[in-house]
Amino acid sequence: MSTSGNIARRASARVSVGPVRVGGGAPIVVQSMTNTDTADIEGTVRQVQALARAGSELVRLTVNTSEAAAAVAPIRERLDRAGVGVPLIGDFHFNGHKLLREHPDCAAALAKYRINPGNVGRGAKRDPQFAEMIEVACRHDKPVRIGVNWGSLDTDLLTRLMDENSTSATPLTAQEVTRSAVVLSALGSAQRAEELGLAHDRIILSAKVSAVQDLIAIYRDLAARCDYPLHLGLTEAGMGSKGVVASTAGMAVLLQEGIGDTIRVSLTPEPGGDRTQEVIVAQEILQTMGLRAFTPLVVACPGCGRTTSSYFQELAQSIQSHIRTRMPQWRREYAGVEDMTVAVMGCVVNGPGESRLANIGISLPGTGERAVAPVYEDGEKTVTLKGERIAEEFQELVERYVARRYARLG
Repeated sequence: MSTSGNIARRASARVSVGPVRVGGGAPIVVQSMTNTDTADIEGTVRQVQALARAGSELVRLTVNTSEAAAAVAPIRERLDRAGVGVPLIGDFHFNGHKLLREHPDCAAALAKYRINPGNVGRGAKRDPQFAEMIEVACRHDKPVRIGVNWGSLDTDLLTRLMDENSTSATPLTAQEVTRSAVVLSALGSAQRAEELGLAHDRIILSAKVSAVQDLIAIYRDLAARCDYPLHLGLTEAGMGSKGVVASTAGMAVLLQEGIGDTIRVSLTPEPGGDRTQEVIVAQEILQTMGLRAFTPLVVACPGCGRTTSSYFQELAQSIQSHIRTRMPQWRREYAGVEDMTVAVMGCVVNGPGESRLANIGISLPGTGERAVAPVYEDGEKTVTLKGERIAEEFQELVERYVARRYARLG
């Protein structure tokens, strides 16, 4: 077992997805998926670039038509020219065998294929069509995520298990049988892929459902039965706070148990919303749990009757935005800056104490308190800010702190 953030992680095989390592003790990987029409090359390139800038380490594309498949290689070329090396994953359903066969440039450009065994083909077509996709993966030396989905489960397998359960002396509930079917579908498909020549260390499994308790039960079972790397995520987490809470509730339990090698937070964007939000939430889950560090954390109090002014809220938001804007450059220039904590506190109760515990913090005056804002760096009070430019001056202090505290790269 390896440890990260003092959590013992389940031992798993290591799979290379382009330059990204998944499993085998490697850091838990954040991935996302575009929602553009993949045939729209320019629109898809822009969204992949935005997701990569936000911190997505793998990006999945829908490959559902001949036009989409034909666009994959040009998308890869444009990203490479722009210096965006994020690996691309092809998401295949129903006709993936045909698209990979007819578009070898697509097969070569993708870093990984995602195959859903529940809809790779029906009846007598299922096995040969699955085999054709695995053979393409072997020929191009590509890893495969075998991704079972609750909503598109292999109906033949589920029917057989339900029939067997109905004659059992101690029958399970329909929910328990369905959970078992999800796990068996993933493991059986992985075994078949290996029989067809795909190496054990070229397989990642996922078993996505939309309910938290089902997710936890299925992944615990899957983790106990195999050492394939596991991709976590609720398949339809939902919109807004519901999606964030559901994803966090399910994945945090599993991550705390050391289960999970790559994650995605499948948020439904608000109309006109930013797709990168799912990347930020995934990063914050991992960082809040102490499993990875992506960007400095801003600690801010929630406010109470002592903080009737919204000034500290505006300052906290300003600092958070400033850090996210500056982080790409900071990461290139300074080693370890992602571990920094910044405190923006609203009154004298916890303000000085939290500010002392942060790398750099500011304690703003609450209602009726003296209109001064002491700043603390590494536990020591360094300056007291006053006047109309507290926000700007504190941002300048953060910039100087980063330059002084963290070693320059290169």
